[in-house]
Amino acid sequence: MVIRAVGKAISDKLNNGKAILLFGPRQTGKTTLLHQILDGKQDVMWFNGDESDVQQLFENASSARLKSVFGTAGTIVIDEAQRITNIGLALKLITDQLKDIQLIATGSSAFELANRTMEPLTGRKWEFFLYPLSFGEMVMHHGLMEEKRMLPHRLVYGCYPEIVNNPGKERDVLRQLTDSFLYKDILMTEGLKKPSKIVSLLQALALQTGNEVSYNELGRRIGIDNQTVERYIDLLEKSYVIFRLSALHRNLRKELTRGRKIYFYDNGVRNALIAQFGSIELRPDKGALWENYLMAERRKYVDYHRMWVNPYFWRTQDQQEIDYVEEQDGQFLTWEFKWNPDARCRLSKTFANAYPNSVFKVITPDNVEDFLTEGRDEGCDA
Repeated sequence: MVIRAVGKAISDKLNNGKAILLFGPRQTGKTTLLHQILDGKQDVMWFNGDESDVQQLFENASSARLKSVFGTAGTIVIDEAQRITNIGLALKLITDQLKDIQLIATGSSAFELANRTMEPLTGRKWEFFLYPLSFGEMVMHHGLMEEKRMLPHRLVYGCYPEIVNNPGKERDVLRQLTDSFLYKDILMTEGLKKPSKIVSLLQALALQTGNEVSYNELGRRIGIDNQTVERYIDLLEKSYVIFRLSALHRNLRKELTRGRKIYFYDNGVRNALIAQFGSIELRPDKGALWENYLMAERRKYVDYHRMWVNPYFWRTQDQQEIDYVEEQDGQFLTWEFKWNPDARCRLSKTFANAYPNSVFKVITPDNVEDFLTEGRDEGCDA
């Protein structure tokens, strides 16, 4: 059994008077993790927000009604809480009025849980995020050497728990996962009038992994306007399928000011969308897959370790670029990602002059642990 990094952090926050919210894509193991954390507790009551009677219960909640339903339960878990209208008000009611209850809610979409309906819970909640399995978690499970051997597989099939636990069945599992993402959480969203367009948008984004994206270009390619592209991308981000990375612009006139890249939380989902599962050694997009994998893994690392960083990529109008930049306490850490272990490159002198005391390192499969595990070498000064 893989020990999830966020499990201890959640356990440490139990029974302190605040609600616990656990976000993340479907099938990342949120419910399984909570069962592990709450194992042995006899006073836990579980609700599934996908069920209509559960939705009705919390949509029309009163403290008296909920108290009678909960009985002697000391912990209440609401799975897929984003499916319940105005769930934030119900969570606030429980937290404020039923103070002896530890409330836990999970969400695989932020449409409801992260919007204004959650404002009533300000100051009354702890938020956590559960990603597909991370490099660090897998290293703890079966060792650094074995996980590095698995990198070609991870770049193609990704890191979802069901993928890791079902070797040989990766394609079938990914088909089910992508159907869940696209149809249960996105295409069924109220007001989404052209579901085929959002599928086309996802496929276009998959083919542009690692490249700067233009909403104008995407809109022309799939036949929708810029505003619709932006709305769909926002929905995809709130469904934890993709995430955006902005360009760094501070000191230089030629720095891109509105640039953006878009990455997938999981390589397997990205590859499933374009039906490409060829061996990494034969793929022309191996560099893009390596970059997407590292960006998703770094996001997991930063979040699980509660790091305060500002993430960017950097590019100028004359095509100087850096794959990834983090601002940490006023210092810039920079990385280039190369699948070829023998690749060599140097930090741009333009960047080094504009941002003195920057740290630079090239990340390849040989030294990936320096980027994704504790005690890593931060590289060398520019």
